[in-house]
Amino acid sequence: MNEERQKFVAQHVATLPKSGIRDFFALVSQRPDAISLAIGEPDFVTPWHIREAAWFALELGKTSYTDNSGLIQLRREISKYVGDFFKLDYQPNDEILVTVGVSEALDLVLRATLNPGDKVIYHHPCYVSYNPSIQMAHAEAVGVPTSSENQFTLDPEDLRKAWQPRCKALILNFPTNPTGGTASAEVLKEIAAFAIEKDLLVISDEIYSELTFDGRHTSIATLPGMKERTVLLHGFSKAFAMTGFRIGYACGPQEIIDAMMKVHQYSMLCAPILSQEAAIEALKNGGPAVQKMKSQYRQRRDYIVKRFNGMGIPCHTPGGSFYVFPDIRPTGKTSKEFATELLNTQSVAVVPGTAFGEAGEGFVRAAFSTSYENLIEACNRIEAMINL
Repeated sequence: MNEERQKFVAQHVATLPKSGIRDFFALVSQRPDAISLAIGEPDFVTPWHIREAAWFALELGKTSYTDNSGLIQLRREISKYVGDFFKLDYQPNDEILVTVGVSEALDLVLRATLNPGDKVIYHHPCYVSYNPSIQMAHAEAVGVPTSSENQFTLDPEDLRKAWQPRCKALILNFPTNPTGGTASAEVLKEIAAFAIEKDLLVISDEIYSELTFDGRHTSIATLPGMKERTVLLHGFSKAFAMTGFRIGYACGPQEIIDAMMKVHQYSMLCAPILSQEAAIEALKNGGPAVQKMKSQYRQRRDYIVKRFNGMGIPCHTPGGSFYVFPDIRPTGKTSKEFATELLNTQSVAVVPGTAFGEAGEGFVRAAFSTSYENLIEACNRIEAMINL
């Protein structure tokens, strides 16, 4: 890059790495014959009635801005849905904010609550945005590694050891991207007790909650003393197959939601009205489609886990999401070496585990959000490489 122009780039942005997922996806895009298990996006098309709602809204001329906080009709539906699914009560007028995806919601809560020098704890391997988003809010990220031996849940004792003075917030993501790790109610109780003890704000990203396969999903916000110190982040991309609609939301204490809304109104103004109209339909009538997709994801999960283990590649069974995180250390290759060789020799794309943090070395992420037929062929090709 030209040094004269580089001087205009903010230092805290210039030092940020680019997304490891997107860097690898750029290589995949050059291989049109590749079977991609790399991108975490449902292969299902958004259910027809949800698409129809957006189309009908357009036909009715609904092309305007909305309230900064989102359509009140949508916030009411979110309040009802969150009450039914999470067993949490949020007021639509001042405790719910509609955002442009969960990614914006994460950025808003960090910018609205952190001061320079504050610290945020997060567990990894994790979604690629957490650490950079913390840094862009001029705070310091404090990572807590999780392990395959512990099914990639967050060990409360490791959390306690990682705590440092000036830690202000804790980011949780269960089920977890990229590992599919979940947290039991018992583990969440210990984490909640620690958050109260250390007076931490908890930012709980629960975008994969509907895709919990084993047992019932528990939100940490439902535990005693936690609703008043938790911001619940959720959206429509994964369970409702609405990635391109870019629609999410945050639920939390009125004071924090109001602070987030201030940042939102000056940076984004509002989420697109057509996406909001589609989201209303999704919450009203999308349940059967979600369950149908979940059933297919479960079948795919069971298949790919069995295949990896059968190859001699240890792979725990993820409790949620649509990812597996197999341990490729028995091959003697690094995560990047394995993923690169698999792409070059077999035209199958997975993501090196290091894209999700240092604790991801020795693993790769494979998304089973693709067709069953693609999974079978991809597994055959992976096995062929391993047997070379």
